[in-house]
Amino acid sequence: MPPKPAPQAAATAQKSMPPQPLLNLDDGKVFRLKSNWEVTRGLLVFLLCSSPWLVQRAPSLLSASRRILGRRFWSFLLRCTLYGQFVAGETPKEIQNTLQRLQHLGVRPLLAVPIEEDVGQAKEGEGWYDENARSMLNCLDLSVGGAANPMMQLKVTALMAAELCKTITLRLREQEGASDLTVERVAGLMKGEELSFGCLTREENLHFQKSLSRLNSVAQYAVEKGVRVLVDAEYTYINPALTLVTMAMMATWNTQHPWIWNTYQAYLKDTQERMNQDVALSKHLGVCFGVKLVRGAYLEKERKLAKEKGYSDPVYPSWEATNESYQHCLNFALDQVAQAKGRFELIVATHNETSVMQAVRRMAEMGIDKSTGPINFGQLLGMCDQVSLALGQAGYAVYKSIPYGSVEEVIPYMIRRAHENESVLLGIRKERDLLRLELRRRILRQP
Repeated sequence: MPPKPAPQAAATAQKSMPPQPLLNLDDGKVFRLKSNWEVTRGLLVFLLCSSPWLVQRAPSLLSASRRILGRRFWSFLLRCTLYGQFVAGETPKEIQNTLQRLQHLGVRPLLAVPIEEDVGQAKEGEGWYDENARSMLNCLDLSVGGAANPMMQLKVTALMAAELCKTITLRLREQEGASDLTVERVAGLMKGEELSFGCLTREENLHFQKSLSRLNSVAQYAVEKGVRVLVDAEYTYINPALTLVTMAMMATWNTQHPWIWNTYQAYLKDTQERMNQDVALSKHLGVCFGVKLVRGAYLEKERKLAKEKGYSDPVYPSWEATNESYQHCLNFALDQVAQAKGRFELIVATHNETSVMQAVRRMAEMGIDKSTGPINFGQLLGMCDQVSLALGQAGYAVYKSIPYGSVEEVIPYMIRRAHENESVLLGIRKERDLLRLELRRRILRQP
């Protein structure tokens, strides 16, 4: 037997060893946590989604297949494939089963009600928005139980007309409107103060008041339930209005804890400036701040609108420039976390492994606790599991954005997300290849 190294030599050898990686996203071993059916379904779905031709023609193909197959068989096939991969389910029992499965894998739920409205789709009366508010309250009930620090996603346009959001955005560009539509005044109206905005019509004021009441009721219930509400960003022609009401919700409810969060899209050229302004405003108001940082999903429509309307493209010209913007925004947010001492929280919502590893390294340097600290990670349900599961198994706070509802309700929402995230779908090759290797390992019964 070779002689044992002297203690001093062993210590020297240990020091010379290269540091172990904080996280391994390349070996695919986390897929061993999945069942045979989950691996097979995932591989099939990713083979379909990696075809731009299929993604672009999905609406017509799904409509035609529904007519040919009939509603029941069509629904069954979707539940076995796309719906089953990306949706939690329809009934409370199905949703809870999905959440329990994720919890077993070390992943937390970020439930999303797949309801939104765009300009030109306004509903008559307040009934549709009132019903959506009840759906949001139900979502909060579903979010509670089991996982620590539960979260949910909220789209303002489910509770307030997109047309009004566009009008408010336009008024905020005018000096009179900007001085009228302040965060403090909007928060006052949200709290029940009797006031109106001179830059809006009587009808717009009435709908704005009812919309703020709906948003406030959701925020109040979320605080009672202990659920963070992550307000989504949408299109640039309504985003300033969304930020206005979100900041008003923060001013009302984030006095002691960051319950309400805003979303920032790094692919927009003005995102870094807006983050700076909003963080400064939160400090001025003396409230806590929460950030959901994404790259952005409406690239094609934003560029098309800019070209049609003749204004400057708001989106960075390249993927590399967007990545650089995301890195700058992420570093800024991480610096704020270090300074704010519990009053600033962040979710790194990305499928980009470089961004994930950047955050993981900074967390280690800053000594931030993986599971209970103010930094979280997020990906879409059914995608990027080599990242999500690796994070979850390593003890990080990682969330899956999870839509739920009937097949008929969710499929149109999923198609819109697929078109908006086509670049992400084209980037699933790594996960597809890792699933293929895992399936092959099981078939060949390899260790």
